[in-house]
Amino acid sequence: MKSPYISKRYWNSVTTAMGASGDLLESYPDLINFSLGDPDITTDARIIQKAFEDALAGHTHYTNFYGDPELRKAICDYYKTEYDYDLQMDEILITTSACHAMWLVLEAILDDGDEVIIPSPFFTPYPSQIKLARGIPVMLELDEESDYQYDVEKLKSLITNRTKAVILNTPHNPTGSSLSRETLMAVSEVAKEHDLLIIADDIYTKFSFTEPFIPITTLPGMKERTITLGSFSKDYAMTGWRIGYILSTPGAITVMKDVNENNVFTAPSISQRAAIHALALRDEVQPELIATFRERVFAAYERITKMKNISVPPPKGTFYLFPNIKATGLSSEEVADRILKEAHVLVLPGNAFGKNGEGYIRIAVTVGVDKINEAFDRIEKMDIFR
Repeated sequence: MKSPYISKRYWNSVTTAMGASGDLLESYPDLINFSLGDPDITTDARIIQKAFEDALAGHTHYTNFYGDPELRKAICDYYKTEYDYDLQMDEILITTSACHAMWLVLEAILDDGDEVIIPSPFFTPYPSQIKLARGIPVMLELDEESDYQYDVEKLKSLITNRTKAVILNTPHNPTGSSLSRETLMAVSEVAKEHDLLIIADDIYTKFSFTEPFIPITTLPGMKERTITLGSFSKDYAMTGWRIGYILSTPGAITVMKDVNENNVFTAPSISQRAAIHALALRDEVQPELIATFRERVFAAYERITKMKNISVPPPKGTFYLFPNIKATGLSSEEVADRILKEAHVLVLPGNAFGKNGEGYIRIAVTVGVDKINEAFDRIEKMDIFR
């Protein structure tokens, strides 16, 4: 939007397909929404109740500037129990979501013109988040044929004297792939060889279906060069609470805390209390949640395997599928538009996640199996899939 009252940085801003999808939700009364990764499952009632009780008990004020000490201690205990990984409280900053965490990290580490390598297809905010911090996004293109693993030689070819960091996202949004231990080890060696930071966007840690999730920060020699972003949104069905955290060195954490003083200051105290209870109740809350989404994503996968002109690898993680629709002869946007208009199902075009997402669509399997089957009953009747 060109206006003397709008910064020139935003005159040519383009709303992403993910951002624009909200405007399409009222397109049809029977629309089935596969567009956003916002589960239809409400946060467990026990977490809500305990957070409500804490609010009534007075937890409605600013917390410690690094985050509620009780929550930071619970995160330390969580990493020790789950990964035998030692954390100190001064290595943790509580944030208002992992998206907020990413901005704080980039703002803290980037000089003007520094480059950040991101996997493409990518989570749609990554490039803009880097640009907001005056950095330059550099695309590491992943491909279906190599199971969306990071190609180490290709990664090395992108490194320049301005490369500051590499973003690692596994399990991966939008493809639903997961990086193997071998890939993680190879990437860690590149980071050490070239003295790079790894920004680990660890959002779907409990939705790793083929092998246990491995935080790259736990690999030998990686703690000091890994900045980990964590979130309660997906692993605990708490998207609306907007609560996340950063793990890094005490010095970097202090810088990010100081940056945050000029942004949101502290994460909402009630959300921090909810996160405390989510961690305490995880063994009771998560198994059913994980099983539900595993069932859903495999139900969608099975339906796709029976259709023509569309294919997808077996799910490895997250609750996303990234089907290949090249056989239709249509573009990603054309296919997504036709699915919306003919089947009343909202999906996102693959090119919204990077140029090499062309020829794909993303499906966020965040509704029940009945709705999934209803959606595919409609989609499989379309001419392009028959």
